[in-house]
This record gives sequence, structure tokens and C-alpha cells, in this order.
Amino acid sequence: MISSPEYAHGLPGALKNALDWVVGTGELVDKPVALFNASPRSTFAVANLNETLTVMSARLIDKAHVTVQMAGCVLPDDGVVVDAELAPILHETIAQFIAAITALPPADV
Repeated sequence: MISSPEYAHGLPGALKNALDWVVGTGELVDKPVALFNASPRSTFAVANLNETLTVMSARLIDKAHVTVQMAGCVLPDDGVVVDAELAPILHETIAQFIAAITALPPADV
């Protein structure tokens, strides 16, 4: 599961560099990946990340991609897990990701 802020209409350099380091190793080939976006306004970073991971042959789990509005969000003391709006969305996203992972043959995970 990857989450990234948007920086200058793209990914932050440190994340892009980290991904570039593993392009040649094949470590992400067929690995299930879910994207978590904490702002509906940061569409460029998500698109960049999606493209980079596709080129790296990662297995993007579309049902486990989620965009929520976190900016300006006031959370309860216990955080996101008890927030009435966010918790159900995140629980469903994680459940979809787990279902996709468990559906893969053991050698692929």
C-alpha cells in the first residue's frame, strides 16, 4: 500500500528515486499494490505513481485504490479507525486489498 503527497504536480523526488532503484531488480513485478490518496486535489501524483508502477509491472489492485479528503479533517482522539466517515471506506479498501492478495498463488506474493 503506497501513499504519497503531491509535489510540483508529481511525486516527491525521494519516492521516485526509491522506485527507480528497484526498476532493474524486478522486486515489484506482479506484486499487489494499492494506492491511498489523502487529497482529491492531488491527481497528478496518483497518475504519476500509477504510470510508474505499471511500467514496473506491479499488479495494481484497482478495487483497493482509495482517495479520501484528509486535509482539514478533524479526527477523533482515536484517529481514522473510529472516524464515522473515513473508517468504513478504509476498512473496505483494506479488505479488497487483502482479498486480492489472498487470491494470489503463494509463490506470487
